[in-house]
Amino acid sequence: MSRMTNLLLALLVAVCSQAAMAADERPNFLIIVADDLGYSDLGSFGGEISTPNIDSLAQEGVRLSNFHTAPTCSPTRAMMLSGADSHVAGLGNMGELLQPFQQGKPGYEGYLNERMVTVGQVLQDAGYNTYTTGKWHLGRTEESSPKARGFDRSFILVQGGASHFDDQHAIIAKDPKAIYREDGKQVEVPKGFYSSEFYTDRLIDYIDADKANGKPFMAVLSYTAPHWPLHAPDDWLDKYKGRYDAGYEPIRQARLERQKQLGIVATDTTPNTPMAKGLPNWDQLSDEQRQRESRNMEIYAAMVSNMDYHIGRLLQYLEKTGKLDNTFIVFISDNGADGNSPIDLPGNKEWLASDFDNSLKNLGHKGSYADYGAQWAQVSSTPYPFFKGFTNEGGIRAPAIISAKMLKKAHLQGTLNSDVVHVMDLMPTLLDLAGVPALGKTFHGRPVQTISGKSMRPLLEGQAMAQRQIGWELFGRKALRKGDWKITFVNPPYGNADWQLYNLKNDPTESRDLSRAEPAKMKEMLVAWDQYAKENNVLDGKFDLKYGFQTCLYEFCFK
Repeated sequence: MSRMTNLLLALLVAVCSQAAMAADERPNFLIIVADDLGYSDLGSFGGEISTPNIDSLAQEGVRLSNFHTAPTCSPTRAMMLSGADSHVAGLGNMGELLQPFQQGKPGYEGYLNERMVTVGQVLQDAGYNTYTTGKWHLGRTEESSPKARGFDRSFILVQGGASHFDDQHAIIAKDPKAIYREDGKQVEVPKGFYSSEFYTDRLIDYIDADKANGKPFMAVLSYTAPHWPLHAPDDWLDKYKGRYDAGYEPIRQARLERQKQLGIVATDTTPNTPMAKGLPNWDQLSDEQRQRESRNMEIYAAMVSNMDYHIGRLLQYLEKTGKLDNTFIVFISDNGADGNSPIDLPGNKEWLASDFDNSLKNLGHKGSYADYGAQWAQVSSTPYPFFKGFTNEGGIRAPAIISAKMLKKAHLQGTLNSDVVHVMDLMPTLLDLAGVPALGKTFHGRPVQTISGKSMRPLLEGQAMAQRQIGWELFGRKALRKGDWKITFVNPPYGNADWQLYNLKNDPTESRDLSRAEPAKMKEMLVAWDQYAKENNVLDGKFDLKYGFQTCLYEFCFK
């Protein structure tokens, strides 16, 4: 071999090594999504539930106290992966609940439509390994599965929820079997399956299998906990036994006091509980009802702690393999706590009575199907009003934490940030930090939807996020935020079927309607709403639903 050839080979090796080194320096990305976790449930957000691993991310990172999602799960997930509004991404409404006036209309396909490019597709193109495990809820077919939307490896639940055990019950009577797909192909879950454990294991397996290829990874770990049905492994079921026997109000007040101590809310904050007069307080319940309420909350808390345990296992794996320090981690909930009853889903009242054992002793075990109800959900939302399904703060303000080494450089570790941030901002943030050009109007030669979200880089470097206007709509409930001001439109009995105006800087819990006192501001906000609705093809029409449109607890109903 000639000297010149040797020199060329050496130069080639050096260039390749330099390229590999450059690739290694790009951050890994890990997005962890909890399902229906309430704003005040985590220890780092005021809760009594033990979440040491998630709280450690908060201690080393930044808590986002003003992070917003859609009012429910699949619209949030569409926006998280596409950076675009749900009404253009295909989830203007959840696919299961599409109304006749929405069906067949652009933006209301009921799945993540083809006009969207996902963060997985863009980062996959940029040389990232891409993975997702857990809940998908963005399309039922192989063609709309993660495999077709930019994820190298995936193991996902197709629907919006399911049994957390291996019996594969789904959550709706008309669609009773849970469907799982691995890399696009339909599969069964193994015997002994428990959701949080399995999704974590699978993600670790995927990352570990590719550890030698030198590429960074982007992973979405989308737990189905603590979404109903409330299930926990046997050795976790009694972790909180007796903890909730005192009822709703002592837990709410204790959480609020801790939130004040943590600086999450102002010291003069009082909870806004608009359903309090229509739903029973603890003393109005019978002994058996109190036992059930306490047990359901015990199981819910156990699910959250169990999820936290498995997050800890993943963090330990990343640390052991030397990947943790270079991994940008985001933890969020997909919406507010869920106080809607599964009994109100089509056919569920009869199905739950005939196919499940919801005796007190079986709650939390395989074969049960329980939720924790509107009163505990309102506690989970402390101090904000309402819960999942609403455009009030209790439905759209979610706990969020970012942990990354860049925060250490900016001296932001352990801090609390109150800038307005939206789930649409995750995709542009990841692309920005990966050094990938912003998505344009075409991708691989085809026209695509542009991104609406904004990179959070300023926040991560100690600068303020620019003010903007953000809109929401689901089930005909509407909201728009612009700076400190917010308008909401909510149907009776939850609202007055008219627009209301709030100054969230002075009134973060939406307790004082200023629509009459501030007519000029109200007019300005309505103009902004019309602009948002037109740009995003938000459709108006009649909703014929029980789910989310009636709230009952035992014989008591909010009217």
